[in-house]
Amino acid sequence: MNLPAKKYLKVFEWRDYLLVVIGLVLYAIGLTGFLIPNKIVTGGLAGISLLINYSTGIPVWLSILAINCVLLVFAWFILGRKFVFKTLFGAFGLTFMIGIFEKQITHSLLPSADPLMASIIGAVCCGVGLGLVYSMNSTTGGTDIVGAIITKYRYISMGRGLMYMDVVIIFSSWFLFQSLEKIIYGLIIIAVLYYVVDMVISGARQSVQFLIFSSKYEEIASHINAELHRGCTVIDGTGWFSKQPQKVLIVLARKTESTPIFRLVKRIDKDAFISQSNVVGVYGKGFDQIK
Repeated sequence: MNLPAKKYLKVFEWRDYLLVVIGLVLYAIGLTGFLIPNKIVTGGLAGISLLINYSTGIPVWLSILAINCVLLVFAWFILGRKFVFKTLFGAFGLTFMIGIFEKQITHSLLPSADPLMASIIGAVCCGVGLGLVYSMNSTTGGTDIVGAIITKYRYISMGRGLMYMDVVIIFSSWFLFQSLEKIIYGLIIIAVLYYVVDMVISGARQSVQFLIFSSKYEEIASHINAELHRGCTVIDGTGWFSKQPQKVLIVLARKTESTPIFRLVKRIDKDAFISQSNVVGVYGKGFDQIK
């Protein structure tokens, strides 16, 4: 039974918030359980807060809160209140999570691991966390705000702007530790972190296209509509070997729906010919929104 439109939207909204919270928890664990105990500096606002913490002892969550508040004031006047409201939950949620775990986790979660291994594990945790947050179209504030402001006034991509800032923050750790090793660890962290973020976002949003060749195309299309709630398009083709007309069924779906589609087609027509390919992006109803 389909849920009413309003109730469905409410359920989806709470699911988004739940995934954002899980992402913030993973990020906080990666930061406090692996990076802070080993005195490793990462990029972004967290990296700035870590430098402040290592040099003055001020808690990381307090620095993040103070700097985010200042940045959000600038964002209100430059980027608009819609951007600020969208950022509030992630920004203050991250501050809250780091504040909790910073008090509870006082030693490395892997005390026997060397700093490089701890850095990689921490980067993976942080990357998965940020990936979940970004995949829900949320943000944690910090240098994301700075990047958005720079993008508004300069012809430079936000990703490149954030990368430049991260590199500057990591190299700044030289003035605190005078350690090339710490800088290398930091660069490894941001490389692993952004790779994991990209993998999480791509995995959550990646879509596939099916070309299904079957004489039972009507039954297959009807079941895909009814059971998987995906639209289908039927086009006319000609088999050049047989010179016979052939109906081709085109289906666009999420990658996670691939297995159910294969099983459904096999159940209806075990002799069907199926081609599956990844697509760069699908925009419209049931997929990503055009921004």
